[in-house]
Amino acid sequence: MQEDYYLGAYWGPRKETALECAQRAVLFFHMLARCDPTFAQWYRGGRGAPRDLPGHPVRAEETEWEQLFLHGRNRTDLGKKVIEDLGFREHVWNAKKERTRVELHCGEYSPFGAGNTCLFYPPEEGPGRERILSAPVLAEVLTRVATAWDPDYAMASSTEMVRLIKKRKREVRVGWLTYLSRRLGTLPPLPAPVRIEPVGTLGWLLVLSPEPMTASNPEHVAFTARVRELLDRAGLIERPKPGSASE
Repeated sequence: MQEDYYLGAYWGPRKETALECAQRAVLFFHMLARCDPTFAQWYRGGRGAPRDLPGHPVRAEETEWEQLFLHGRNRTDLGKKVIEDLGFREHVWNAKKERTRVELHCGEYSPFGAGNTCLFYPPEEGPGRERILSAPVLAEVLTRVATAWDPDYAMASSTEMVRLIKKRKREVRVGWLTYLSRRLGTLPPLPAPVRIEPVGTLGWLLVLSPEPMTASNPEHVAFTARVRELLDRAGLIERPKPGSASE
């Protein structure tokens, strides 16, 4: 059975304006375009999109992304008033079929919100899926995500593996590829064949295997769980509860 892979980046409350989020988005999509040819152009939904295109083309420009984020603000059900501390949301994709999708939630600073995220979903089928779901490409994407959005952590994994590995509702998730910010603490020694690469001065990229880690492989599950346990002992897994003073 084919597993559903995704890449997710997560960070706590961070008050940023629509322009500041737009600057991060522009940097992210410029860097993302270097990871794979299919990442050169992105589209959004809305009425009046050209029928021959996947949607409205989105330019990697600050003014355009600022407007998209302002349009994507959370609002109250009654009166449609903007909820400032819940930040901005937008999602884009790159094709009609065999699409990669990116969902962004940024600028949230409510201690009780869902949290800021950058979610990257590769194609569910087609020839591009295998290429994108390779360690070299996903490592590049994960590095770009970390550089642009400065999350607390990020990982690439299958949803099935995440369900098997995580033990708490709120915790740093460990995947086939995992990024950890230096804000979380000090990285402990990890067993081979884990490869550790610095991401500038921001954090570390952990590659657990050169091949995809699958939930259907007991050895993959056991090894991922072992790495998670070592990181947990080092204090890198537990996350503060919403509203706590340390978040």
